[in-house]
Amino acid sequence: TVVVMGDTIMRAARMVANELGIRDITAVTVPESKVREDVFEPMGWEELLEAGLIGRLHLTWGEVDEAFVGTQAEGIDTAPEGREDETFIDLYFGYLEIPTLAQNLLRDLRYERVQEVLNEGDRIIFVGANGRYSFKGHGFARGGIFDRFQLVQGESVIQFRDTDMVRLYELAPEDAPRFRELEVFVLRDGVVFDPGLPYDLELLVVRQYAPLDSEFVSFDATHEIPDDYILRPEPVVDLDEDRPLWISVWEDRVFHIVVLSAGLLVLTLILLFQDVLARRPVFLWYLRQGFLLYTILFIGWYALAQLSVVNVLTFTNSLFTDFRWSTFLMDPMMFILWTFVAVSLLLWGRGVFCGWLCPYGAAQDMVNNVARYFRVPQFTVPFAVHERLWALKYIILLALFAVSLHSLAQAEIYAEVEPFKTAVLMKFQREWGFVLYAVALLAISAVNHKFFCRYICPLGAALAIPARIRLFAWLRRHPECGKPCQICANECEIQAIHPNGEINANECHYCLDCQVTYWNDRKCPPMINRRKRRERASRQAADSGEETRQGFPELEVPGRPA
Repeated sequence: TVVVMGDTIMRAARMVANELGIRDITAVTVPESKVREDVFEPMGWEELLEAGLIGRLHLTWGEVDEAFVGTQAEGIDTAPEGREDETFIDLYFGYLEIPTLAQNLLRDLRYERVQEVLNEGDRIIFVGANGRYSFKGHGFARGGIFDRFQLVQGESVIQFRDTDMVRLYELAPEDAPRFRELEVFVLRDGVVFDPGLPYDLELLVVRQYAPLDSEFVSFDATHEIPDDYILRPEPVVDLDEDRPLWISVWEDRVFHIVVLSAGLLVLTLILLFQDVLARRPVFLWYLRQGFLLYTILFIGWYALAQLSVVNVLTFTNSLFTDFRWSTFLMDPMMFILWTFVAVSLLLWGRGVFCGWLCPYGAAQDMVNNVARYFRVPQFTVPFAVHERLWALKYIILLALFAVSLHSLAQAEIYAEVEPFKTAVLMKFQREWGFVLYAVALLAISAVNHKFFCRYICPLGAALAIPARIRLFAWLRRHPECGKPCQICANECEIQAIHPNGEINANECHYCLDCQVTYWNDRKCPPMINRRKRRERASRQAADSGEETRQGFPELEVPGRPA
């Protein structure tokens, strides 16, 4: 969203400038600056500060309290009387690719240890701080993002993960302060950062005023590396400034697109050859579990391509306002997934997404599999009640749609009834109330398979409506299904099969379990009868052949002993 907003502002500014004749139609771009590797001067800490190689952000307790005045967190965690001038945080930072800074601050073994964790193209900065506030965050979890600070340069926002951090304990200069927190952070290869341009270190100060609500205030310090340490290339004329932004986004995410396309191709083959796979239940089970893991790990946590009812509301809203394909093309993963889902709705129904491509739904599947492995008792809702609970998700969808007609932003807030943002997009790194809700639904799925998907999910309801016009019925049924056989209905963990044997395609998650049973000639009564008829016919043919051989004496063959 930020990228789209920034691009819109820049394009609007260019249009106005062209109309007013205050700029040429061509654009001038400046290639990224380089650090001068041939410049080194031995310096101490104070000399590095005076040379402008180190940025600083110093905040007092009183300054932070003043920033929260007028917010809901006003008066929370304020400075005791008389201590307003005490240091809240004293933070220093610098770009360690500059030889004068890196070799003076790190030196010898420290510099070598940092270099060992770097890959080709990686760059490093250091951040050190004293004071009562932690720039890393006291509740930081392994595998997460440092959400209290970030680097900002133009439209580029750089955040760091725990894997980007190398711990330091002290700096080499004798006059350097001893920091309570001192770390080196890695700018990975591909991160946009130009050392020749000013950049900001933004610090987010958080104060929680309610169990689920917090107020945020941002402070920033701007740093610019002195010209003596930078090589600045000549500007070049760019004649392709009007190239759509979404094309650049797609080019940057080629790996994501290739892996997602390969996964969707595999799923398409599974669906097309489902009858063949259903006759090999063990192979199908392992194939399905592997795909569910792919959905959780790659589509969900890595690519962050969790579809949401918010997408549906946004698309619907855009049809009545300003619909542009370029807006939806800005996220290639979401666009490809929605395109595949739209096609699968026509061919197979809602179940392909809900049963195979939803990361949160896949997580519920995995939780229930583990629970069944450990023989956790399962709670099954009586079918009469279960059938009425289906309506709940449609009521939630209609309520969200009604709110979106008034305010799409408000509808997005209420759409938190979906735990997708907490569990997938933010990997449970949110306030405890949201985490508790998402975890509780996963826990319920351990005793009642996919409770959320069946009764609450508004996205599932939104997909079920257009899925009613699907073109084919791929799931096979016997005439005896439901009359009297109830094996599939009893075994369907989603309870999508009516007592009369009919599969409700609006509720089916396309797990193919009923198809495995359909082809099982040791379990499905019609298939058992067919097998027995074949075996009886085979025995009769064998007996008839034996009688025929006994009715004719063995002929003597010349040269063979009698």
